Amino acid sequence: MKVEELNSYWTSIYYHLHYTHQEKITHQTIRLLQHIDKSSSVGIKEIADYLHVSHNTASEHVKRNIDKGYIYKNRDIHDERKVILHLTEAGKDLLKRNSSLDEEKVSAILREMTASEKQLIQQAFQLLSERAKHV
Repeated sequence: MKVEELNSYWTSIYYHLHYTHQEKITHQTIRLLQHIDKSSSVGIKEIADYLHVSHNTASEHVKRNIDKGYIYKNRDIHDERKVILHLTEAGKDLLKRNSSLDEEKVSAILREMTASEKQLIQQAFQLLSERAKHV
């Protein structure tokens, strides 16, 4: 399998099946929300490292998203000096609408597939997802 083909398939899938974007949101904000969602015990330092920005810039991004109601922070129970970031329900909804496939569109496609096709899709996505976590 060629990586270019896989990328072409993925971008086509996302293009046709993503949710309609309703709000203006930056790519940086989505990356920030994704990192909080997919990681545990994320603080400002981890955000700065992940986004390749300064601590001050990461802190401003976090503050802006707290003000918008997308994330909240609390103290680490093991180290009171450390602040841990979490998604609010609004942040989870925003992230879903801006990085996931539209469940209604996907369901419509799945209804047209045979049981073996559905199983094949499930296995392929599961395998790719598991391997992606270790890159």
